[in-house]
This record gives sequence, C-alpha cells and structure tokens, in this order.
Amino acid sequence: MDYESERTRKLGCWDGAAACTPSINEWTTSSPTPDFEPSADYANFLIDIGFGKDCDASARDFWVKTIKENYKGDDGRQRARMAAINLRERDGLLVRLFDVRCPVLWLHGTADAVYSVANAEEEIKLFVNSEDARLVTVPDGQHFLSFSHPEVVDGHLVEFVGKYKDRSA
Repeated sequence: MDYESERTRKLGCWDGAAACTPSINEWTTSSPTPDFEPSADYANFLIDIGFGKDCDASARDFWVKTIKENYKGDDGRQRARMAAINLRERDGLLVRLFDVRCPVLWLHGTADAVYSVANAEEEIKLFVNSEDARLVTVPDGQHFLSFSHPEVVDGHLVEFVGKYKDRSA
C-alpha cells in the first residue's frame, strides 16, 4: 500500500527507483526509435520479479517474446518508459486506508520478490475500519500469485466472495 519508500525497503521490499531508473534513462530520448525492442535482460527482469527466477522455461519463453512484441517500436518504448516511471514515482495509499470499510482479503506470496511478508503484516493492520481485514500468506508464492498458485488464490477468493456475496452495497 506504500510507495517504494525507505520504510518498505527496510522491510525487505524492492528498491523501485534503483530497479527502474536505468531503463527510464536508457529509454528517454526525443529521437524516433522505430527499431526499439526491449532487451531480453529487461524481459527476464520482469519475469523474475513477477513469476520468480525459477519460472518454467516455456512460460519464460512465452513472456520474453510477448514483452518484446508488446513494447516494440517508438510507441512501445514510450509505453514501457511510462510504466517504469509510474512504478518508480507512484504515491502511497497508507493515509487512505483509514477510509476503507469493506472487507479486505490480502493474499501474499512468501517468495514475492517485490514486497515482503513483513511489509504486508504491517500494512494489513492499517485497515482499521474494515470489519474483516485478513492477510493470508501463501508459501513459495510469487509476486504474480495467481500465476504461481492459481488454485490457492481461487479457493480463497471463492470463499471470500461467498462470505460477502449477499451483502448490500
């Protein structure tokens, strides 16, 4: 819920500025880049932080190809740059959590390379006006938890929605 702050880095979360700034700098240009294609290193960085370093080779190959195709050319470079800037510069939501009244289910993988379980444990406590704010950790779950553990995610979501489905808005 926080931005990429010193507090989150002390809790073992990623350093968004350090991770994104080199690509932002490399992709900042006024010159047309019709032949731009993100590097395999960049694609693998995204895969490593989202799917995990042990991502299945066929899934990795698919995503390297997809990332390169999606972000090719001048338009792709600009979109990739904007996405990286958004990650590096985003604001936090901590001061807004007081106003959340709805139930909250936070599923968090223990192998998340971006945000730590320690951070999730601190931030779930900030939903002070939610009638039910729960953190569920998933052993070996990655940042893209619904990819690494779809059955676990699906089970928790079905249970959560089933519990609250008959409530009026």
